Amino acid sequence: MGGRIRVTAFVGFVGVAACAAVSAQPPAAPTVNMPKAGAPLTLRAGRQQLNVALVADGLAGPWDIVFIPGTTNLLVSESPGRLRMIQGRELLPDPVWTPPSPAGNDILHGVVVHPDFATNKLVYVTYLKGDDKLQTLGISRGRLEGTKLVDVKEIFVADAWENARPAYTGRMEFGPDKTLYVSVGDRDRLCCGQQDDNSIRIRAQSLDNDVGKILRLKDDGTVPADNPFVGRAGAKPEIFTYGHRNSYGLRFHPVTGELWQMEIGPQGGDEVNILKPGANYGWPLVSLGRNYSGTLVSDQAFHRDGMEDPVIFWTPQISPAAMAFYTGDKFPQWQNSLIIGALSGQHVERMPFNDKGQPLRREEFLSELGVRFRDVEIGPDGYIYFATEVRYGSGEPDGAVIRLEPAGDPQPAPARNRSNCRTIE
Repeated sequence: MGGRIRVTAFVGFVGVAACAAVSAQPPAAPTVNMPKAGAPLTLRAGRQQLNVALVADGLAGPWDIVFIPGTTNLLVSESPGRLRMIQGRELLPDPVWTPPSPAGNDILHGVVVHPDFATNKLVYVTYLKGDDKLQTLGISRGRLEGTKLVDVKEIFVADAWENARPAYTGRMEFGPDKTLYVSVGDRDRLCCGQQDDNSIRIRAQSLDNDVGKILRLKDDGTVPADNPFVGRAGAKPEIFTYGHRNSYGLRFHPVTGELWQMEIGPQGGDEVNILKPGANYGWPLVSLGRNYSGTLVSDQAFHRDGMEDPVIFWTPQISPAAMAFYTGDKFPQWQNSLIIGALSGQHVERMPFNDKGQPLRREEFLSELGVRFRDVEIGPDGYIYFATEVRYGSGEPDGAVIRLEPAGDPQPAPARNRSNCRTIE
């Protein structure tokens, strides 16, 4: 791995947005405009012309997608509780697996494959565990045999119990050392009223539970001996970092090997962080957003010593849920750019970086589709794949997986702006 890319000037990134006078949350497209089978749409991302092709539709709330190694087939988690498979461009009718969850429209989230999938065939899933009174996040793993997940065993249950179905997240990512990183939400059922009450979300600041944390586990669900809080009295040993709201992105940087994390803020304050073992990322005491009542989150809301600042943030919010670094060969000028998909923002952003690791600009595209972008994966073919939905939690089959392909060479770069503001293309 190369050396650490240091990203310190997140305020400078805000300056880029302000100079260009572009909102982080553009108006939603008036209608849904998705590609049809065999009929891709041709759109633009800055200077790059794109073909947007349909892979499969008819999905209900696709939350996470992952390629099955050695193939171009996809596993897709549907949030109402079905793990599905796409073979070629065909969505198979029968589920691969269903979770042991209470009924609902938001119960199955993450799906990843083991780094040694070629030999062990292991697939990992996160889901809502519990009953109608108390719920938390559970993790199971099983072996993929053909089109079915078999010998499924629950390997971990988060200590994040609450009478709250939302805000349990469940994004997963395997690290280079084959440990599994998992996000747990702030479980806050009191978040969104006109009266401020942080009595649930403040648990993100305590090490005696898994609320608002990133966890680090062995591949069998046990705790690595080198986790930062192993041996500390009163601390959960599975905790890797704390002080998070609802984390929907976990990716390792392809050059530095650092773990980048992305979370949705309250009203504003969506952010991307570079995770350090044992570090505190501030929530709910520090946020660049506001409570839903309109107040600041605390009396020292924007920064506190001993708490990490984000490297990128959005105000107003875009609700970022999909994140990946581009590492394919089909868009060579996008190499190592950060690709982010937004829910409420209903668009995709590409962020290239300079040689100091600082974001240069935001390139917004795909807002013409009128959908929410829930996940992104870089395919083994070098194309970019998104899971999309029209409405959150509807349970209706309005979701799809789409693929971005280049349609011609990029146009030449425009003349450089000599002012201190960079153009957002």
